[in-house]
Amino acid sequence: MLFRSKTKVCLVLLQVMDIINQIREQFPALHQQVWGKPLIYLDNAATAQKHRKVLELQQRMSSYTNANIHRALHKLSADATELYEEGREAARSFLGAESREEIIFTSGATAALNLIASSLVRSHLNPGDKVLICEAEHHSNIVPWQLACEASGTSIEVLPVEESGEISLKRLKALLEADDRIRILTVNHISNVLGIINPVAEIVRIAHSKGVLVVIDGAQGVVHDRVSVRELDCDFYVFSGHKIYAPTGIGVLYGRRSILESMPPYMGGGDMVDRVSFSRTTYAPLPLKFEAGTPNFVAAASLKPALEFAASVRDDVRVQEYEKGIVTNMLQELQQIEGLKICGLPKDLSLKVPIFSIDIEGIHPSDVAQMLDKMGIAVRSGLMCAEPLVNLYSDRGLLRVSFAPYNTLAEAETFISKLKLVINMLK
Repeated sequence: MLFRSKTKVCLVLLQVMDIINQIREQFPALHQQVWGKPLIYLDNAATAQKHRKVLELQQRMSSYTNANIHRALHKLSADATELYEEGREAARSFLGAESREEIIFTSGATAALNLIASSLVRSHLNPGDKVLICEAEHHSNIVPWQLACEASGTSIEVLPVEESGEISLKRLKALLEADDRIRILTVNHISNVLGIINPVAEIVRIAHSKGVLVVIDGAQGVVHDRVSVRELDCDFYVFSGHKIYAPTGIGVLYGRRSILESMPPYMGGGDMVDRVSFSRTTYAPLPLKFEAGTPNFVAAASLKPALEFAASVRDDVRVQEYEKGIVTNMLQELQQIEGLKICGLPKDLSLKVPIFSIDIEGIHPSDVAQMLDKMGIAVRSGLMCAEPLVNLYSDRGLLRVSFAPYNTLAEAETFISKLKLVINMLK
């Protein structure tokens, strides 16, 4: 396996440190101590920290613009509605969607996938049809389809991953050619366990050539890769705000307009209706058709500053190089630790983002995570809500380390140093 030399990688990282330090200053949570140690937060694949502008908007809206949206004529309601819809426009622009009607707000990627599974199976599948699910999916992209298929007389097929964690396009083609009952394919853009960028554009092309609809879980994709739903030509794309510097409780569902219009509502209630009577109810046009009840309007509005920041770092070549340097440096260091296995190494390392799941021979990942926590380092251990995938690598879970643009080379080096210390203590 070829890497750039460690000296060259460290030089690249150091040259960008001023920018990274400026980014860090925009995240108040990073400047604290846990257990008397400076916090090193490396659990970003679970939840990223909130940007300062997000926190400021949350505080301002909770204090001064706390009014229900879309329903009233008074100024507070109008102001809250405007901020809410600005969040929708920010999401539309960030994903490159054609229209705001294609952006549905949910409580997160999980809710978005449940909505799609429930409504799409009801409207587009018949008994005997199948949904093809990649083996590397998060539970939120497995269980909703199981529930929907059980209720509709349809079934699930699994697309296995290769030993490297990658998706074989050859195997995908063979599956679709062998079974014309597959109507929907659902796959992640980037695995939350393996940190591998999947060839989603090619996956969509192959699926569409067989008349198969494609749903993409973009919870990690929006963080680490550029997304244009029009270029991908996908039918659905979802993500959660809390993965990308926004609050919890807000998610985005992009859906192709023609398909959304043909799908039945997922939930009923206020704001998603046109006319209501006991004999018949008609529904509001998109996007309100899928937004029943009082939404988390503060979190939705907070998407705007969060996505503006995310776009700024996504489009900064220096930050992109820094992220690649972190990946290279971490891989070099981890591969030198005896008894440690990195799960998910693509043949092309440019497809690897700074999410590392590792298995350490003879040591339980939870023991490592607890000891690292006492040293001020936050990581994740366990099944990562992807049990079928994790079980391919270990029957006791994995240790996951995940970086954001605000993490430094010094933090990466401290993690490696403390990891080695913990391994020696637990042997």
